[in-house]
Amino acid sequence: MIRIMTYNVHGCVGCDGKLDHARIAEVIASENPDVVALQELDVSRERSGRAHQARLIADHLNMRFHFHPAMRIKEEEEYGDALLARWPLTLRKAAELPTVDERLAFEPRGALWASIEVSGVEVQVINTHLGLSNNERKAQIEALMGHEWLLHPQCATPRVLCGDFNALPGSKVYQRACRDMRDTQRMLSGHRPKATFPSRWPLIRLDYILVGEGLRCEGVRIVNSKLARMASDHLPLVADLELQS
Repeated sequence: MIRIMTYNVHGCVGCDGKLDHARIAEVIASENPDVVALQELDVSRERSGRAHQARLIADHLNMRFHFHPAMRIKEEEEYGDALLARWPLTLRKAAELPTVDERLAFEPRGALWASIEVSGVEVQVINTHLGLSNNERKAQIEALMGHEWLLHPQCATPRVLCGDFNALPGSKVYQRACRDMRDTQRMLSGHRPKATFPSRWPLIRLDYILVGEGLRCEGVRIVNSKLARMASDHLPLVADLELQS
C-alpha cells in the first residue's frame, strides 16, 4: 500500500497570516503518508526568513526529498515544488512547463518527476502546479501528458500525476488529464468527491491525485482538521493506493 498526499502549502503561510513550516509538517504527519507532493514552497526567500522550506519539512518528517524551483527571484531566492518520500527516490526530470503570452500567465510553472522504489517496484510520480491562465493550463497539461513526461519511455506504469491544477473537474484541462489517467476521487464506489479550496470553506476542487494502470485506489480523503484549515489556503488530498500485479 502507498499513501500519497498532495498539498499546496502557500509558502507555509496560514490563513491567520502566520509563517509556520512546523505546522505544515504537523498536518502532513497526521496522515503518515509515504509520498508527499508539495506546491508553493520558498527557498532562501527574504519573506520566509531565508529558510529552505522543503528541507525543513522533510527533516521534520524524516523523509527524503527533491525540490524544483519553478521560479527564481533575484539570484538566491527560489519558489517551487517538491516531492518527499519515505523510500528511495530518484529524480528523473524537473523542468519548466510551457506558457503563453497572456496577462494571467505572469509566473513560471514547473513539474517534478521522480521514481520511487516501493517493495522492489518503481512507481513514477509527477508533481505539478499549473498556471492561472486557461490557455496556459491547456498547454501545460498537454505537455505533461506527452512524450517528455508521462509518455516518456522511462515513465512506465505504475505512475501518478498529482498537484494543484488550478482547474475545475468540468474543465478541458481536467478532461484531457483523465483521458489517460483516473481521478482517485472518482474511483471508489459511493465516494463523493470533496473540495480542497479555500481551506476554511472548501468549495472547489483544484488539487488532484490521478493514477494510471497498475494502481488501485483503496481510499481517498481530504484532510479537513482544524489545524489543516488554518495552516494553508488549500486542504491536503490523500489517497491510499495498492500496487496491482
